[in-house]
Amino acid sequence: MGKPLMSTEDKDKKLPRINQNKLLDKACRMSVPDYMQCAEDHQTLLVVVQPEGIVSEENFFRVYKRICSVSQVSVRDSQRVLYIRYRHHYPPENNEWGDFQTHRKVVGLITITDCCAAKDWPQTLEKFQAQKEIYGPTLYDSRLLVFGLQGELAEQARTDVAFYPSYEDCEAVERRVEDFIESLFIVLESKRLDRATDKSGDKIPLLCVPFEKKDFVGLDTDSRHYKKRCQGRMRKHVGDLCLQAGMLQDSLVHYHMSVELLRSVNDFLWLGAALEGLCSASVIYHYPAGTGGRSGARRIPGGSLPAEAANRHRPGAQEVLIDPGALTTNGINPDTSSEIGRAKNCLSPEDIIDKYKEAISCYSKYKNAGVIELEACVKAVRVLAIQKRSMEASEFLQNAVYINLRQLSEEEKIQRYSILSELYELIGFHRKSAFFKRVAAMQCVAPSIPEPGWRACYKLLLETLPGYSLSLDPRDFTKGTHRGWAAVQMRLLHELVYASRRMGNPALSVRHLSFLLQTMLDFLSDQEKKDVTQSLENYTSKCPGTMELLTLPDGLTLPPVPFTKLPIVRRVKLLNLPASLRPQKMKSLLGQNVSTKSPFIYSPIIAHNRGEERGKKIDFQWVQGDVCEVQLMVYNPMPFELRVENMGLLTSGVEFESLPAALSLPAESGLYPVTLVGVPQTTGTITVNGYHTTVFGVFSDCLLDDLPGVKTSGSTVEVIPALPRLQIGTSLPRSAHSLQPPSGDEVSANVSVQLYNGETQPLAITLENIGMEPLEKLEVTSKILTTKEKLYGDFLSWKLEETLTQFPLLPGQVATFTVSVKAKLDFSCQENLLQDLSDDGISVSGFPLSSPFRQVVRPRAESKAMNAPESGKAGDCSHVKTLEAVLNFKYSGGPGHAEGYYRSLSLGLQVEVEPSVFFTRVSTLPATSTRQCHLLLDAFNSTEHELTVGARGNDELVLHAGECQRMAIQVDKFNFESLPESPGEKGQFANPKQLEEERQEARGLEVNSKLDIHWTIPSLKRSGEASVEGLLNQLVLEHLQLAPLQWDVLVDGQLCDCEAAAACQVGDPVRLEVRLTNRSLRSVGPFALTVVPFQDHQNGVHNYDLQDTISFVGSSTFYLDAAQPSGQSACLGALLFLYTGDFFLHIRFQEDSKSKELPPSWFCLPSVRVRAQEAQA
Repeated sequence: MGKPLMSTEDKDKKLPRINQNKLLDKACRMSVPDYMQCAEDHQTLLVVVQPEGIVSEENFFRVYKRICSVSQVSVRDSQRVLYIRYRHHYPPENNEWGDFQTHRKVVGLITITDCCAAKDWPQTLEKFQAQKEIYGPTLYDSRLLVFGLQGELAEQARTDVAFYPSYEDCEAVERRVEDFIESLFIVLESKRLDRATDKSGDKIPLLCVPFEKKDFVGLDTDSRHYKKRCQGRMRKHVGDLCLQAGMLQDSLVHYHMSVELLRSVNDFLWLGAALEGLCSASVIYHYPAGTGGRSGARRIPGGSLPAEAANRHRPGAQEVLIDPGALTTNGINPDTSSEIGRAKNCLSPEDIIDKYKEAISCYSKYKNAGVIELEACVKAVRVLAIQKRSMEASEFLQNAVYINLRQLSEEEKIQRYSILSELYELIGFHRKSAFFKRVAAMQCVAPSIPEPGWRACYKLLLETLPGYSLSLDPRDFTKGTHRGWAAVQMRLLHELVYASRRMGNPALSVRHLSFLLQTMLDFLSDQEKKDVTQSLENYTSKCPGTMELLTLPDGLTLPPVPFTKLPIVRRVKLLNLPASLRPQKMKSLLGQNVSTKSPFIYSPIIAHNRGEERGKKIDFQWVQGDVCEVQLMVYNPMPFELRVENMGLLTSGVEFESLPAALSLPAESGLYPVTLVGVPQTTGTITVNGYHTTVFGVFSDCLLDDLPGVKTSGSTVEVIPALPRLQIGTSLPRSAHSLQPPSGDEVSANVSVQLYNGETQPLAITLENIGMEPLEKLEVTSKILTTKEKLYGDFLSWKLEETLTQFPLLPGQVATFTVSVKAKLDFSCQENLLQDLSDDGISVSGFPLSSPFRQVVRPRAESKAMNAPESGKAGDCSHVKTLEAVLNFKYSGGPGHAEGYYRSLSLGLQVEVEPSVFFTRVSTLPATSTRQCHLLLDAFNSTEHELTVGARGNDELVLHAGECQRMAIQVDKFNFESLPESPGEKGQFANPKQLEEERQEARGLEVNSKLDIHWTIPSLKRSGEASVEGLLNQLVLEHLQLAPLQWDVLVDGQLCDCEAAAACQVGDPVRLEVRLTNRSLRSVGPFALTVVPFQDHQNGVHNYDLQDTISFVGSSTFYLDAAQPSGQSACLGALLFLYTGDFFLHIRFQEDSKSKELPPSWFCLPSVRVRAQEAQA
C-alpha cells in the first residue's frame, strides 16, 4: 500500500475508491484529503480522466499514461507554461471548494470509451453528457476519446470528440491533449482578465466555501466590512488564476493585497488561503524543481533560470522585489501596485515557513477546514524537507497527526498513516516513519475489516524494517554491535511471521522465524528460545527451511538465513591424515622443488611471503579417495539439548564427497570438538568454505567468511593422486605400551615379545592392501630406539626378496613377510645376578693342562640362597632388559607413485629380554699345541629352569636353576690379522680409542662364531645362543691369538706339536728342521737357536747331562736367516740317539739384539718329544 503513494499518478491508480455512501456533510466539508499535494500544485489545472462504460483496466491506463505525459504545455506567443494535474478519480464534493483554491477545481474532463458499433454511438454520447454534468459548473472544456468506431460516423469533424480505430493505433492522442490544454488556457485567461479588471461601479461578488453559504444569509452587503471581505477574497481568487496562468509575479502582488484586506476584516479562513497561496508562489520561485519529489524538473518560462536562482533554495537567500511597473498591460491594473509600493512580494525561505504556520493557525479555527489544514501541513513539511529543517518539519507533522477529520474508513486510515510514514522518512525520522508504517500495516488487518488484507499488511511491515535498523540479510548482523531496539525488532519479526502465515506462505514464515532466531538469539530469554524453536519445528514439519532465495511478488528477494549460531563455531582446523596415511615426497623429487629464486639463505621478504601463503594453504596434503577430517570446536548457546543433523563440509576446487554426521550437544555446553569427514574424489587444490547443518528442520550453509571470531589455521589444502593403503598384522600380541621415537614419528601399531637372552624368534607379518590402488613398491628399514644397552649381532634381520616376488599387491591381496628377532645382550655386569663364586685355584700359567675337562664350582652362599630364594630369582622383573625398535614400511603405487609420493607405516616392537646363561669369568690355559689353547668359562644359569649349554664339538653341560659351573673349551688360536677391515679402520672414526674398540669387537665376534655356544631349556622347548663377546678382554684375546712368528719343528719330516712322541731308531740319524713363518708386518731375524735335549723323570728332575746319550751331527746351534713379512726361513740339523728312551728337545734362542727387540710371546716354539727305540732286525 505504501509504494503507490510515491507518485500522484500511481496513487490514483492503486488507492481504493472511497465509498460515496460513507461521506458525511458532502456539501459542507472536503471529505477526501490529498496527501500527495505539494506547493507547486497550486499552479496546476486539474483535469479528470475517466472511463465510460466497460473499458478494460489495461487499455484505460495505457491511454491514461499517455495523457499524463502531457503535463506541461507552453503557451503560444508567450513565455508562460501551463501545468496540468491529471486524476482518474476525484470526489465531486471536493470540486465545490474550487472558488476557495482554484487548483481544486476540475476544469477539464477527458473521457475514454469503447464503441465498436454505430448503433451504440448515441448512448455513448449521452453518457458523456451525463459525466460532464457531474463537474459541469467548473468545467472549462471536455473531450471524448472513442476507440474502435470506424466508418462515416468516425470521420465527422467534432472538436470535443476524437475517434481512434484501436488502442494500438492512436498516435495523435498527445497532440489532441495539447490542443485540449490550449483551449483550457483560453478560458482560464479570459476568466483571469475578467476578474482582474477593475470594473468601477460593479459590485464584487462574495466568494464562499460550501459551509459558509448559510452563515452569510441576511448580511448587510453595503457595509464597508463586507466590501473589504469581498475585495480580499476576490484578490486571493485572482492570485490563484494568475498563478495557474503562469504569471507568478502578478500572483504574488494579488496575494499580498489579499492578505492585507482579509487581515483587516479578520476573515481567517480566506486569510489562511491567501497566505498559503503566497507561500506556494514563493516556493515555486525558490525551488523550480519542485518539492513533491516527482521525477523530472519543471520547465521554467524562458528556458533558463535567472542567475540568482541557484541561491534561492538556501535559507536566508535575498528576497526578490517585484517592480509593479514592469507588469504587462494584460495583467493587473498597474495602479493596484501603489497600494503596497515596493513590498517584499516574494517571501524568503524562512518567511515561507512562518506564513505556513500562520495559515495553518487560521485553518485550525474552522472545524470544516480540517482537510485544508492537513494538506497545508503536508505541503509545509515537503518544503522544510528541502530546507533540511527536520525538527520544524516534525512539528508540522505532529500537528497533522492530531487534526481531527470525520470518521475515516479503514482504507483512508491506511492511506493517512502511510503518508505520515513517508513524510517522516522524507525528513529523516526513520524510526518514526517505521512506527506509522507499522500502524498502517496493522490497520490493514483491523477486526472491523471483513476481509483483512494480509498481503498489504505484510508489504507494509517489510517497509518498516529499515526504520527499526532491521534488514533481511543476516550478514548485516555479524558486523559490529547490535543496532536498534531488540525488543521492538523481535515484535516486528513476530508480526512478519504471523502475517506470512496468514498469507498462506509457510516458506516465508520459516524464513522470518529463522531470521528471528539467528539474529535475536542473544536477546531471547530461555523461555522465548524454547517457544521460538518449537514454533519453528512446527512450521518446518510442513515446509522445511532451505537456502534458496525467496522472491516476493513485487520482486523483493529474501536471502537465506544460515544458522551460524546453532551451534556457535569458535575454531576450524583441517586435520592432517593419520601418520600411517600421510603422503611423503620422494627425496629425489623433493630436491627439484627447492626454490632458487633468491641467492640468500634467508630473506625477510621471502619469509613474509611464505607466511602469507601459509595462512592460505596448509603445508600438508590430503589423498584422493581417502577419508579427510576437519575439526570444529562448537558451542551450544541454547538452554536445552541441541540436535544437529546432516552436518557436513562445504568445499570447492575438488569434487568432494561429504559424509554427514549427526550430533547432540548438551544445554549451554562448553567448547565441544566435532569432526567432520569427507572423501576427495579428484586431485587439485581443495578449499573448505564452511559446513552445512540441519537444525530444527532448517537446512543451513554456513560459510567461514560469515562466521565472526572464528580461528582457523587455513582452509586450503592440496589433494594428491590416490595411493594404496597398507595394513599390517603380526603373529605377536599387541602391546599396551606405545613407542615414542625421538624423531616424533607416530607408530601405527605396537607388538611385544618376551625372549631369553640369545634366543631368536621369527616375527610373521602379513601385508594386506586395503586400498583401491595396487601396491607396487615396498622398502623396509628398522631403527633401534634403545641406546643404553649393548647389542651383539643383528637384532632384526629379514629377507625382503621373497616378499617382493608377490608384488604388485592388488587391492584385497595379502603378502607375508618374516622378520627374525634375535636378542643378544650382556648380562654379566649385573651385580644383583652374580653370586659369590669360589675360586678353584686354576691359574693361567703355561704348564700343561692336568686338570679335568670340567669342574663344578658351587656357590658359597648356597644355603643363603635356599633360605631366600626370591632374592636371587632369575625371573625378577628388575633383571629384565627392554629393547625397543621400529620397523618402517615405505610403500607406494598407483597414480601417487607416478607423482613421486609414498606412504610410511611403522610397527613398534618391544622385546623384554630375560637373562639366560651368562659367563661370570673367562680365562685361558695353554694346550699341548702351540696353535691351540683352552678357554675356561664360568657359566651361570640365571633362569628358573634347568638348561643345557654346549659348544661346537663338545658335550653339553647341564645347569640347574641358579647353578654355576666351569667349562673348558679347546679352541684353535685365531689369526686376527686376517680379519677384514672394520668400517672404523677405514677412517670413519678418527678416535684411536674407538678404533681399538671396533677392532676388539670384531675379534670377539670371530671368537664367538667359532665357539658356537648354545643353550636349551628342555621344559620350555626354547633355545638360543650364549655369547662371550662382552667378556673377552685384551689379555684373553692375546692368548687366543696366533703369534706373529709361527714356529714349526719337524722330526724326520713329521710335524711335532702335540704330546705324541716322534719315533726313531737308536743309531740312525734323526733329521731336525726348524721353520719360521713371518706373519708380522716387519722383517725379523736372523736368529740363532740352540737345541738342548733332556729327560723328564716325572719327579720334577730334568736330566740335561746327555753327552753320552745323544750326539749332534754337526753343531747343536741352528742359524735362521732373516724372514721378510709373509716370508719363511728354515734351518736343518741332525741328531743321533745312542740309547733308547724318551727324550725332550728344548729349543732356546740365543740372546742378541735381534731377539731382544721382539716380545717373548713371539718365540713360542712347540715342545719336541722323541722316543728312541731299538733297531729292528
